[in-house]
Amino acid sequence: MGSKSWVALVLFVIIVFEGYFIEPVNSATVTYDHRALVIDGKRRVLQSGSIHYPRTTPEVWPEIINKAKEGGLDVIESYVFWNYHEPVKGQYYFEGRFDLVRFVKTVQEAGLLVHLRIGPYACAEWNYGGFPIWLHFIPGIQFRTTNAPFKNEMKHFLAKIVEMMKEEHLFASQGGPIILAQVENEYGNVEGSYGVGGELYVKWAAETAVSLNTSVPWVMCVQDDAPDPIINTCNGFYCDMFAPNSPNKPKMWTENYSGWFLGFGNPIPYRPVEDLAFAVARFFEKGGTFQNYYMYFGGTNFGRTAGGPLVATSYDYDAPIDEYGFLRQPKWGHLRDLHKAIKHCEEYLISSDPTQVQLGVNLEAHIYYKHSNECAAFLANYGSRSDANVTFNGQVYFLPAWSVSILPDCKNVIFNTAKVVSQKTLGDPLFASTTLKPSSWGWYKERVGIWSNSSFSSPGLLEQISTTKDTSDFLWYSISINVNENIAPGQGKELFLNIESLGHAALVFVNKKPIGFGYGNHEDASFILNEKVALNPGNNTIDMLSMMIGVQNYGPWFDVAGAGIFFVVIADLEAGKVDLSDEEWTYQVGVEGEYLGLDNISLANSSLWTTGATPPVNQTLIWYKVSFLAPEGKGPLALDLASMGKGQAWINGQSIGRYWSTYLSPSTGCNSSGVCDYRGAYDANKCLKNCGQPAQTLYHIPRTWVQDGENLLVLHEELGGDPSKISVRTRTGQEICAYVSDTDPPPASSWKPNSEFMSQNPEVQLTCEHGWHITSINFASYGTPIGSCGATFTLGTCNADVLTIVEQACLGKEGCSITISTETLGDPCPGVLKSFAVQALCSN
Repeated sequence: MGSKSWVALVLFVIIVFEGYFIEPVNSATVTYDHRALVIDGKRRVLQSGSIHYPRTTPEVWPEIINKAKEGGLDVIESYVFWNYHEPVKGQYYFEGRFDLVRFVKTVQEAGLLVHLRIGPYACAEWNYGGFPIWLHFIPGIQFRTTNAPFKNEMKHFLAKIVEMMKEEHLFASQGGPIILAQVENEYGNVEGSYGVGGELYVKWAAETAVSLNTSVPWVMCVQDDAPDPIINTCNGFYCDMFAPNSPNKPKMWTENYSGWFLGFGNPIPYRPVEDLAFAVARFFEKGGTFQNYYMYFGGTNFGRTAGGPLVATSYDYDAPIDEYGFLRQPKWGHLRDLHKAIKHCEEYLISSDPTQVQLGVNLEAHIYYKHSNECAAFLANYGSRSDANVTFNGQVYFLPAWSVSILPDCKNVIFNTAKVVSQKTLGDPLFASTTLKPSSWGWYKERVGIWSNSSFSSPGLLEQISTTKDTSDFLWYSISINVNENIAPGQGKELFLNIESLGHAALVFVNKKPIGFGYGNHEDASFILNEKVALNPGNNTIDMLSMMIGVQNYGPWFDVAGAGIFFVVIADLEAGKVDLSDEEWTYQVGVEGEYLGLDNISLANSSLWTTGATPPVNQTLIWYKVSFLAPEGKGPLALDLASMGKGQAWINGQSIGRYWSTYLSPSTGCNSSGVCDYRGAYDANKCLKNCGQPAQTLYHIPRTWVQDGENLLVLHEELGGDPSKISVRTRTGQEICAYVSDTDPPPASSWKPNSEFMSQNPEVQLTCEHGWHITSINFASYGTPIGSCGATFTLGTCNADVLTIVEQACLGKEGCSITISTETLGDPCPGVLKSFAVQALCSN
């Protein structure tokens, strides 16, 4: 046999054996019809949740995603963040927290699907909405309209991401998890401001997306004029009334806000889970088949990633999984039970359109039939005041106000949105803390005003973003003025310095001494600062440090929104005023410590630092460094910066974000009782807490950012604080509680078709975080306990002593369940409606 024949035989054997050992790729076809997304020919009812990969670390992606899966999600949704993937035009970055391919593959490994929102505009309370700042400086560019320079760059980036996903075989048709892609984002909210150019841009964006041949459907959210075949979707607190712009498209909800984002100087918004569950149930009741929680896990705005103005570092969002990766209860558990109940109805939801039946005032049912004698139903009381009894199919059902009951067999209620039987967390977590090493302090006091020969002069007051190109939060505006007869500090005369700024904050010095600090808020970053000043005869200096707290990320033409100081006047009550706005000013981008690189771990032992056991306190523009030992354990850490003013913090050279502990929220506006009535329409200002307090004092440190032994903390403090009071915390435990009555339904997971479901018993289910165990039972009673979760429980007049039963079932375990029945627990008062209450401690 010739050599060519031998080669052919070897190749044949290799190909055959590869066929045996290479796992086949399960490709899928994704289409849609008027009811749902269709995957491999089958309609699907899908629960989705937003998790943004850069807002946590790759090491915890699997844990967060698995908790989402355990919570009943099918899909993970994420934006793609252009500004960090292409920080310099033509130079790409996909490492660390920005490793998009790794994130998508991690979702796939968990067995979940992906909705990739490529945009490339994200909003997301992310710096500049996700646009790279260099885009702003391309000659002739106009964002998000029919503008050739913008469209060229947008198309290039869209193609870049799509090609990356194709190369890694990540689209569903290639065996990957990506079943949906999104182009643009909420453009319908601002389209009118762009006129005809906006309409043409929408058509171009749709055509461009489709031309990329992803083989999966594309969506445009909040875009009523999305052209076929793009699916237009809904964003909002409620989307049950939404209808797509074509009878051939499914009803989809891409952003169901689980809470709201946090701004420095604002109270903390939260959304009751009863209302969130009501919104979800109403959506599926009225024909929806895909909904996404924005956010399911919010995470952290590390570094300078937070958008503007004044978006806080925490992006917790009151999500079912909190900023640190812990389950927020009862939100996570109640929604998990909701998802199970809806999943039991899936075969009916995909088989027909709903039939509506009016049951009374603000009362209705929607019924889905698979066959004429088989159905699932949703019973709704959408009134916000009165509970009601309704008759459906010959049976009477109780419906609390603002609630939906789910009946997967048109008979048994397996879930009601207002009846929360899942466990709750009580109070603040338990923490272990470590203090900073007092012998290791170092500090560096920055120079005020111009600090290097990289400064430059220009007539008039320059706009900040165009000057700094967002390379720094800071821009110095400096001027020298000579006091003469025109500006005389004569005896008894008062001078006032009047400064007006587009935002976001400014620290002002006269003759190198601080005389005032002005700042705006998230809703309006502009401000006016009026300060009484004393000037010396002859030369005087005015130095103004203008500060950005995130570049604008939302609104029509937000990309050209300015920042910085635009008006400076010295007023003499007798002689009038002197306008300095058009004088020659000297500028310096950044502060001195940034230029020196004091945040870098390589400079930890530099002679630049002054060292000592006691750091100076209440100093403006000062850098601190100190060593600390991380608390033991594997969980995330928190840096307590309640004693500090405003600035930024680094751990071992990595920025954990901006802090602003001295900016207190208004003292009014929160719910005086501490409880927000879930009934009635929700908005971001309805349920608030922490009025009169800083938005945030604890700052997330990922555990992987610290090491065994000494770690380095560096702070840039702008206003003044006491660093000696800083501590590092880790959670060590959490008290949990559950309250279930005899009349509550059994767990939704236990329902089976054709079963006598209501003859089963309800259960109390307790679960600790992974790695924690139930270490004590602090209260247990079956009977008529007095109180509620969140308030102190006491024994009622009827009580069965069930403490031993609960301890035997639960102590030392990560989770346990107890059936609520007189057979299990005894009957201390026959004929009386009884409840089971338990409080327990989970700890590590």
